[in-house]
Amino acid sequence: VLAVGAAPVVLGAMGFTSAGIAASSIAAKMMSAAAIANGGGVAAGGLVATLQSAGAAGLSLSSNILLGLTGSSIGGWL
Repeated sequence: VLAVGAAPVVLGAMGFTSAGIAASSIAAKMMSAAAIANGGGVAAGGLVATLQSAGAAGLSLSSNILLGLTGSSIGGWL
């Protein structure tokens, strides 16, 4: 449950916001590196695009379920 609740907060803190990627943020640095690596563009479906989508629209139901299962598995293992 904590992982599901923390994901939007962490994404926002990294600079992946509903208004776009925040200037001078970790997200901006990631986007710059991805653009340089891809010859000037950011690949659709890549890590930066996926994180920005989640930051803008929130996580999908399947992502929430996966995070919840992962968090509870790790919590149970510890």
